[in-house]
Amino acid sequence: MPTEIVVPALGESVLEATVGRWLKGEGDPVAAGELVVELETEKVNVQVAAEEAGVLSRTVHKEGDTVHPGDVLAEVEAGAKAARPAAAAKPPEAAAAPAPKPPEAAPAPAAAVWEAVVPRVKAGPEAEKAHVSPMAQRLAAELKVDLAKVQGTGPGGRIMKEDVEAYARQAAQAAPPAAPAAAPAPTPAPPPPAAAPRIPYQPEGRPEVRQRLSRRRATIARRLVEAQQTTAMLTTFNEIDMGAVVDLRRRRREAFREATGVDLGFMSFFVKASVGALKSFPQVNSELQGDELLLKQYYDIGIALADPEGLVVPVVRNADGLTFAQIEAAINGFVQKARDRTLTLDDLRGGTFTITNGGVFGSLMSTPILNPPQVGILGMHKISDRPVAVKGEVVVRPMMYVALTYDHRVVDGREAVLFLVRIKELIEDPERLLLEG
Repeated sequence: MPTEIVVPALGESVLEATVGRWLKGEGDPVAAGELVVELETEKVNVQVAAEEAGVLSRTVHKEGDTVHPGDVLAEVEAGAKAARPAAAAKPPEAAAAPAPKPPEAAPAPAAAVWEAVVPRVKAGPEAEKAHVSPMAQRLAAELKVDLAKVQGTGPGGRIMKEDVEAYARQAAQAAPPAAPAAAPAPTPAPPPPAAAPRIPYQPEGRPEVRQRLSRRRATIARRLVEAQQTTAMLTTFNEIDMGAVVDLRRRRREAFREATGVDLGFMSFFVKASVGALKSFPQVNSELQGDELLLKQYYDIGIALADPEGLVVPVVRNADGLTFAQIEAAINGFVQKARDRTLTLDDLRGGTFTITNGGVFGSLMSTPILNPPQVGILGMHKISDRPVAVKGEVVVRPMMYVALTYDHRVVDGREAVLFLVRIKELIEDPERLLLEG
């Protein structure tokens, strides 16, 4: 009896996932514990492994399908032999000199060169199954494209979704115009057939690539629009003289690294300053629930991190009770997890206030967007040497613009401005930060 591979529990509040990509195909051998498929959720990607060794006999869902916890993804037949031949089964001489197929319409020069070099995929259900991606199969069915006539450009000549789109466009351009009728028909014309799926316009010589949004990117897009539609966002700005912190880091950085094993960055200063400001203005550390305001007396600070698949915001828990070294170690751990794609739902859950640092990419000023249900987010920016007036004299100082975006339904302008002033006071006087932050 085959062993089923099912969608695991995805975590609290995560009710569905998307089949991102199959790491194994039907007929492939799998070992116990070997990864078979990657699922995309709105927060993190989940890789699912086979529990027993055998052969992947059947895949139930295609790439792009929506699945739920407990759904069967595939079946593994224990003790079976791999039925899928290796890609190297083709003799090299056949690949070196394929028989050219006369085109039905005169192809473009690039297409003629391509057909002379790359062998055409064999027709038939077995070859089609092994050399056609699931997305290409689905699109070919929608566009009524004969896959035997499509040239694959994927690994081993596999037909990809883009190949089906290119063939459909070429066929549409090569189709001769319909001849006009000699005389009007005496009987009423039959209803027009259903319109064929629209093929996006692509000018000659200007290639385009169409990609499916990952579930995380789609969720980010949806939540950002929801934040703008459901909150009264407003942003206020201030500037901070970073000279005292820059000097402190220069003097203490090496000793701090030797004593703690982590580097002393700017983020730990702003986490400490944010906690101090949140204690002074508790409504910025709150959540609006209907007609009630939930004031949170704990400080879980979200740190926005850039990730190739989309922004993630892991949370530093109970930041008010952590030292500078513990904050830096927690952030470094999240950065490494993001690189290794091992962030968990627990790392991202919750958060009472968020800090984002666009300065690491060179941003001078921006208006960050809220991360609901939070009502405040602090934006850090690039440190730039600028001339400023100090005690009646113009001097050059390392300055940073900071921004606070807040929900005006909960936080008034006065509190928002004073919140940033409090951040400014604590950063510009690190001794005060250590005592009051």
